[in-house]
Amino acid sequence: MIKQLTVVEKKNVSIDFTPFESKFKALADQKRLQIMYELTQRGNTCVCDLVEILDTPQSKLSYHLKILLDAGLILRETRGTWSYYELNHSEVNRILSPEICCIFRK
Repeated sequence: MIKQLTVVEKKNVSIDFTPFESKFKALADQKRLQIMYELTQRGNTCVCDLVEILDTPQSKLSYHLKILLDAGLILRETRGTWSYYELNHSEVNRILSPEICCIFRK
């Protein structure tokens, strides 16, 4: 079954792209994409494990995690002294949705 989208002609309609700017900037980095991929594969993962999995110093990993977190693409849960991260599936699905992609198609 093929799902068809309704394409609405949007003339003289102003679209605010500001909410998407940080999200697309966060996605425009190979290391952050790799982090997101690992979280997709593993689910809720401790930062201590991500350091080993990605073979990245903790300070550099924290930098990338903060960017992804601020963009709303990942979620963090603190347990004791450790932080656990997981992909924010609803936000990733919204960014990659056909409705967003259709804005840029004729």
